Amino acid sequence: MSDQTSAAPAAARDYSRTLFLPKTDFPMRAGLPTREPLLLERWAKIDLYEKIRAAAKGRPRFVLHDGPPYANGNIHIGHALNKILKDVVVRSQGALGRDAGYVPGWDCHGLPIEWKIEEQYRSKGKNKDEVPVLEFRQQCRAFAAEWLNIQREEFKRLGVAGDWDHPYSTMAYPAEARIASELMKFAVSGQLYRGSKPVMWSVVEKTALAEAEVEYEEHVSDTVFVAFPIREGAPSELAGARVVIWTTTPWTLPANRAVAYSKRVAYGLYRVTDAAADNWAKVGDSYLLADALAEGVFKAARVEAYERVADVPAASLAGLTLSHPLAPFDPGYGFPVPMLDGDHVTDEAGTGFVHTAPSHGREDFEVWMANGRRLTEAGIDTRIPYTVDADGALTKEAPGFTGRRVFNDKGEKGDANKAVIAALTEAGALVARGVLRHQYPHSWRSKKPVLFRNTPQWFIAMDRPVDALGNRTLRETALHAIEQTQWVPPQGKNRINGMVAGRPDWVVSRQRAWGVPITVFVERETGAVLRDEAVNARIAEAFAQEGADAWFADGATERFLAPEHDPARYEKVTDVLDVWFDSGSTHAFVLDDPQAFPGLAGIRRAVDGGPDTVMYLEGSDQHRGWFQSSLLESCGTRGHAPYDVVLTHGFVLDAKGEKMSKSRGNVVAPQNVIKESGADILRLWVAAADYSDDLRIGPEIVKTFAETYRKLRNSLRWMLGSLAHRVPGDDVPFAEMPELERFILHRLAQLDGEIREAYAAFDTKRIVALLNGFMTGDLSAFYFDVRKDALYCDPISSVTRRAALQVIDEAFRRVTIWLAPVLAFTAEEAWLDRYPSQDGSVHLQTLPETPAEWRDEALAARWQKVRKVRRVVTGALEIERAAKRIGASLEAAPTVYVADPDLLGALDGVDFADVCITSAITVRPGEGPMEAFRLDEVKGVAVVPERASGTKCARSWRVTPEVGADADYPDVTPRDAKALREWDAAHPEAA
Repeated sequence: MSDQTSAAPAAARDYSRTLFLPKTDFPMRAGLPTREPLLLERWAKIDLYEKIRAAAKGRPRFVLHDGPPYANGNIHIGHALNKILKDVVVRSQGALGRDAGYVPGWDCHGLPIEWKIEEQYRSKGKNKDEVPVLEFRQQCRAFAAEWLNIQREEFKRLGVAGDWDHPYSTMAYPAEARIASELMKFAVSGQLYRGSKPVMWSVVEKTALAEAEVEYEEHVSDTVFVAFPIREGAPSELAGARVVIWTTTPWTLPANRAVAYSKRVAYGLYRVTDAAADNWAKVGDSYLLADALAEGVFKAARVEAYERVADVPAASLAGLTLSHPLAPFDPGYGFPVPMLDGDHVTDEAGTGFVHTAPSHGREDFEVWMANGRRLTEAGIDTRIPYTVDADGALTKEAPGFTGRRVFNDKGEKGDANKAVIAALTEAGALVARGVLRHQYPHSWRSKKPVLFRNTPQWFIAMDRPVDALGNRTLRETALHAIEQTQWVPPQGKNRINGMVAGRPDWVVSRQRAWGVPITVFVERETGAVLRDEAVNARIAEAFAQEGADAWFADGATERFLAPEHDPARYEKVTDVLDVWFDSGSTHAFVLDDPQAFPGLAGIRRAVDGGPDTVMYLEGSDQHRGWFQSSLLESCGTRGHAPYDVVLTHGFVLDAKGEKMSKSRGNVVAPQNVIKESGADILRLWVAAADYSDDLRIGPEIVKTFAETYRKLRNSLRWMLGSLAHRVPGDDVPFAEMPELERFILHRLAQLDGEIREAYAAFDTKRIVALLNGFMTGDLSAFYFDVRKDALYCDPISSVTRRAALQVIDEAFRRVTIWLAPVLAFTAEEAWLDRYPSQDGSVHLQTLPETPAEWRDEALAARWQKVRKVRRVVTGALEIERAAKRIGASLEAAPTVYVADPDLLGALDGVDFADVCITSAITVRPGEGPMEAFRLDEVKGVAVVPERASGTKCARSWRVTPEVGADADYPDVTPRDAKALREWDAAHPEAA
């Protein structure tokens, strides 16, 4: 190791004043919680959203149509994920050169809001049913309006840009008018009908529920094996035998009307040969069972021995008629019970036979209706009974059980199961009983179990050919539209396709008060729906002026029907629409209403022969919710989907991957994250995530993203500080730039293509990965590190210094614009620091075009090799520093041995000491001595660290024998002397 000396300072001059050190007011500490609101105020003051719209006018349109949240409480972390992701998409599409608009919206009708008002009533001891309907609706409207305004401010605080002064809401009068008009289109086309089907019913909420309003939770059900006697007239070998079914809903047995079997299942006749005397299954009893399930049935029945007597071909079951197992209990069950072939029957569980109650199951209903003609010809009454009422109580059509409750008003298990099981025991029909813990449908609002019950409801037919759809059905039209839509991620297509292919008719009626009514009149005598465009127009006009309350006002029937129709002949429907129909119609009154939303006027999508794009973006649960209801509504009225692209994201879990709940204390509120860290930290978390899967968040995860943000911010800050010394127009021609600068320009050009591609594909996580890697790896850890010496110490005239500032200027402009969709606040803050303006904004910029000459693959390949060798050198110096054999890397002058000819050739002509930030360096061919430092991942490179020889420059701290070569500046290197001479000439007052 060589000795080093320090030059004696010349007249103790303060050389730091002659260095071009970074200067900026852009703070190191972000202070986002206080700084972000100031930017929000500025954006509002300059009306930034309208400026963006004006700047983008005439470009191809990209409209992200907002899926409306419920206006019934503060936003949660799931809302933050959704709105931020939407904002990133909208801003990035604008940066890509689209006219990207966003009108926020709210869902204001339905049970979530009704429930809040009813809770207020209950706390005051009031009964909702005693309140006039119009008064109740006004209170719901006021409640929704209050929360809409609260949520609007919370969403704006996330940095989400949109037309916040003109949002849409489903309770706005024009919206209610359009929703009613859309419903009336279904009525006119014959797709709307009133029918009777089993629907999911909430006893607690007293209304039918859509599939999207149901979630599956663990539930404990009573189970029973029940024997149905074979009636007289059966083949002699089956005389006295009984068919056994298994069910988890004993309360549905009074509604039993058939037993289903399958031609694909092998059945046998079995006889009990040994059982305890007190068993329900007695010695000698004969049962028909699926062969694959017989053993399990007898085990459940505590039968000790049994024998298989004979095969029972499935074909022979078609002609069998059974007796109802409750017939001995009450003569009201004396009707015959037919056996029906059903595709839904399997031998995977139960007995191989399925108890069929068409009042209480979709498949039960379908198999019963499919056999209607045959049953009628056989003299069997095909009327479907109403055995359970709206309160979950069995009716008089369940003889012997009237008043028994399936669930009580609180959603708790009632006494119906117990009563039915007791009756089965009394009738000698019970074979076995038990309990089953399984997943069971619950209302997602009340969190209470639901039941299937047959009720009169309004439906939109899925399989009825429609003239306006080219004689296609709604299902066929929707499935075709799914194929024409881009799904992000792609697996979303299969998910919604399966749901639409297998879904039942759409139940659109709800027995509630707060919503858009089903605006149809039914002729009392015939049951036919009135189809009169003049009546429909009057309804729509009234709603547009007065809202849907007009339907509930006194004299509404006369007002809308007269003078063409006699009001006495018609029934006015009082049910309200499923809120999914409301939100499914939003495209009609937002995207298709130029008067209400002029900023969205003139959209011409591919289906219209235009270039514009409409995107829907929500959580993955909306395949069965808003995506589907919007698809069905638009296909039923327009013949195509309302969207071109559908993007779905996962849900937010805690840091351990568990569902958040207040009881667990693991809820992360976005308001708290913003208060402590700032919205840009949340935005970075959202953008960096693989949103196709569930996301995790917790205090440590937030800290991790805060650290990532800090590094990105510091890169911006350093660039701003360095650019304080850039002279506008002081450019170096591209061909005269040093290789390192041209390499960084190549990386910018390379990134430009990758960023455009990722934003176009909505791949936000790739954006964050690319920019984080570039800014912290290529720039901060490499380029900035290498060029600090030239930027700080080189003469004013230095080509290297001027070229570096020029490249940093290009890099700053690009990375700031690239980052802007993600870090909306920070990018704006940095942009305004560099380009001060009263009304300018980074969000008015599009992605900069990149000169083709910047791309240089050969140069890039060379510099990747240079960086590989550099990694070995920096690794060796880190060890020297840790051992305190050197302080700064400028105290070193290592010898580098390169055995790989390719790597050695790459170093030719490169100032490798500059690149490694050492005062000197020696490169030699060969393997190097055994004790040399090596990295396993870089073969053929060895480094022997040595201390630099010479004197330490008082200005740049380089250690070199050249210090003192210039007599006018005896304590610095010749390079620094030249820099000082130019600096003194430019600052005569300081010389």
